[in-house]
Amino acid sequence: MKKVGIEDFAAVRKLSDPVVSPSGKKLAVTVTEGDVEKNAYKTDIWVYDEAHTPSFFRLTASENGKAPCFQDENTILFPGDRLNAHPAKDGIVYTVYNRISLDGGEASEFMVLPFAASGLYPLGNERYLVKGTVNLSLPDFAHMNEAEKKKALAAWEEEKDYSVFDELPFWFNGRGVINKLRAGLFLIDQKAGTQEKLTDQYFDLHGFSVNEDKSRVIYWGNEFETLNPQKSRMYIRDLKEGTVTEVKLENRYSISGAVFCNDEIVFLGATGETYGTSENPKFYLYHEDGSFELLAEPDPSLGGIGSDIAGGGASVFGKDRIYFVQTVGYHSVFRSMDLSGNIETLIEEINIVSCAAGTDPVYFLGMEKDRPQEVYMKKDGRVTKLSSFNEAYVNEHEIAETEHFTFTDADGTEIDGWVLYPADFDKEKKYPAILDVHGGPQVAYGEGFFHEMQYWAAQGYIVFFCNPRGSSGKGGAFADIYGDNYGVRDYNDLMEFTDQVLARVPQIDSERIAMTGGSYGGFMANWMAGHTDRFAAIASQRSISNYISKCLTTDIGYYHNLSAIQADPWNSPEIMWRHSPLAYANKVKTPMLFIQSDEDYRCWMADAVQMLQALLMHGVPARMCLFHGENHELSRSGKPKHRIRRLKEITEWFDRYVKNK
Repeated sequence: MKKVGIEDFAAVRKLSDPVVSPSGKKLAVTVTEGDVEKNAYKTDIWVYDEAHTPSFFRLTASENGKAPCFQDENTILFPGDRLNAHPAKDGIVYTVYNRISLDGGEASEFMVLPFAASGLYPLGNERYLVKGTVNLSLPDFAHMNEAEKKKALAAWEEEKDYSVFDELPFWFNGRGVINKLRAGLFLIDQKAGTQEKLTDQYFDLHGFSVNEDKSRVIYWGNEFETLNPQKSRMYIRDLKEGTVTEVKLENRYSISGAVFCNDEIVFLGATGETYGTSENPKFYLYHEDGSFELLAEPDPSLGGIGSDIAGGGASVFGKDRIYFVQTVGYHSVFRSMDLSGNIETLIEEINIVSCAAGTDPVYFLGMEKDRPQEVYMKKDGRVTKLSSFNEAYVNEHEIAETEHFTFTDADGTEIDGWVLYPADFDKEKKYPAILDVHGGPQVAYGEGFFHEMQYWAAQGYIVFFCNPRGSSGKGGAFADIYGDNYGVRDYNDLMEFTDQVLARVPQIDSERIAMTGGSYGGFMANWMAGHTDRFAAIASQRSISNYISKCLTTDIGYYHNLSAIQADPWNSPEIMWRHSPLAYANKVKTPMLFIQSDEDYRCWMADAVQMLQALLMHGVPARMCLFHGENHELSRSGKPKHRIRRLKEITEWFDRYVKNK
C-alpha cells in the first residue's frame, strides 16, 4: 500500500455539476483531474445511463468538457472555445457552447454568445435562458458608425490601463475587478436569431429557476446604481406573456435560492436581524396575491461539509417537493419538504456534496467516511453507488481513519472533534501533532476525505480538528460568536479540545504540537499566536490580523466584518482593535509561517504582511510565501504546482520546529 503523497490531490478525481436528463433516467457530471506536469486541470463530462454498456462512460475527450446541460434526452451542450476561434475582441468576451450526442462522435460548435455565460437552461423550441455577464463601462458599439466606433474603442482601450471604483463590491475573489460588471438573465432564441436581456441594466443576477412546464422563471439578485449595496430583489417573469411581477421583499431579505414546487414558489431568505450576515436562511412560500409566509426554518446550515478535494453543484431544487442538502451536526444530509413545511430526511448515511433534480431516482455526489467523492443514486428507497472514479486510488493507498468523539466545553456546549492517526500508528511511540482549524467560521468539518490531513498523517503526524462554536451544522445560536464573543468562545473551545485530545491520546508529545488554519482559521492562527505559547509552530493561511484595515479591503464588504465584530473604525475603533490579532503581535513567541495569495480579495495580503512585519520587528522567526496570480481558493483550486508548494512550505515549517524539535 502506498502512503498519501503531496501530489495526490491531483490523482483524486473531483466531481461537480451533476445534472439529469429530461426523463430523469440519465446523469451527466463534470470530472476534474490535476495535471502536475502541465500545471493545470483536465475536465471532462461523464454520463450515467443504465441502458448503456458500460453504464458510466466518458463523453468528452478534449480535457476541457465541463458544466453539462441536456438539450434533450440524447444531446448535451457544454461551454468552451475548443478551437480558440472566438477570442475576446473590442472588450467583449465570447462564450461558445458545443453540442455532442450521447451516441458518440465529435462535439460541434452550437452557438456563440457575446458575453461570459453560465447556467444554460433549455426551454424547448430552440429557446434558452442563460446567465450572462456584461461590462456596463463598455461603449455601445451597436449604435455607432465605423468612425464613432473606432474613436470610442481607442478611448476604451486607453482606459484599460486604469480601474475605476465607484461601486460596492468593486472587486471579488476569483474574478478580479468587477466594478460595472453585471450578470443579467438572457433569453436566447436560436430560431429567430435573437438575444434578449430580460433584466434591467443595473440589476446583478444571482440565480434563476424555471417551473416544470417552462412557462415561468423566478430570478433574484441585487439592484443598485452607485455606492450602497442593497438587500435582494426578486422577480417572476411569465415567459409566454412577457409580464414581470416583483416579489415585495421590502428591502429586508437576502435571497440564497428559489425553486418551483408543484408550480408554487418557495424561496430561501435571511433578514440578518438575529445573527447578522451569517444568519441561516429560512424557507418562505410565495402566494399569488404577492404575500409570502414562513414555511420552515431548518436552522442548521444548507450545503455540505468542508473538503479540499470536493466539487460543487446545486444544494436545493424543487419538483413534487423541495429537496435540499443540509449540514446537521457534522453530517451533510439530503432532505425533502412539502408545501406545508414538513421535513423528511431521505439520506443520512453518506455526506452529501450536491444533488441533481429528479425524484425517483435522485442522483447526488457524496463522500463516504474518509473517502473521496463518488456518484450515488437513491431509487425505490435504496441508495446505490454508481461510480468508481476514486476506487483504485483508495484501494492502493493507506487512508487514515477518523476517530470521532464529543466533549462538553466549560459553558456546557457539546463539541464534535476528530483525531487522524498515522497508518502505522504505534501506541508505544510519541508523535508530533497538528491542530487544523477550518475557515468560515460558518463551515463544518466532517468525515469526508481531506487531502492535506491525510498527507500529514502519512508523514507521521497525528492530526486533530473539531467544530468549535461559530461552526455551521448546529444552528444560529451555536454559530453566534459575534461581538464580544469573537475570539473568545471559539478560542476557548479549541484550547479545551486540545486538552481533550492530549488526555485521550497520550502518544502525542505535548511539546511538539503545530497549528494551522486558513481564512477564519488564519484569523485564529494569528489570534492563538498572541494568546498562547502552547504550539511549537503555526502556519497562518489567507489570514486576518487587523479588522480596521480588513473590513475596508475585503470583497465581501465592510458590512460583513462590521456585523461580525459589531463595531466600526470611527465609533468604536478600540473594539475592532481588541478583536484584531495584530494588537497582540508583540506577545508572540511562536515561529510563524504565512501563506498568502496576491489576488486574494477576501483576506487581502495587507493583513498577512502587517503580521509578518510585526513578528520580524519583535525578533520572532517568521516567513511568508506569497503566491502570485492565486486567490483565496489556493488550497482548493490553485494551480497544481502552487498547491504542492503551499503544502511543502507548511510541512517543512512544521518538520523544522515541531517534528525535529
